[in-house]
Amino acid sequence: MRGMAHVLTAVAVIALAFWAYRETHLTQQAAAELRSLQREITGLREALGVQRAEWAYLNRPDRLRELALANYDRLGLMPMLPSQFGEIEQVAFPPRPARFLGPLIETHARFTSDGEEQL
Repeated sequence: MRGMAHVLTAVAVIALAFWAYRETHLTQQAAAELRSLQREITGLREALGVQRAEWAYLNRPDRLRELALANYDRLGLMPMLPSQFGEIEQVAFPPRPARFLGPLIETHARFTSDGEEQL
């Protein structure tokens, strides 16, 4: 009987060692994947920063003004006049949806100075 207990204990120790090794290996894989994703996110953030800087550089008002003047005939651009803008009263806003508030029940109770309710 004692020999069987030793064998079962040894099998349990081996099984636990295998489980611990597998969990360690899976944890290391997850950590490596996390580092890879963090590097990718950092690279994408840097690329986004560069693209935002390029967009800001290309949308400078003086550069756009020069492009508009250079392509004036081809684009058929006209200078903006105040008469081209409408008044706020001319805007057709959609009607506001009716809100159902349900039955409103008003209750009024009056309290005396000692906290008792009066009807």
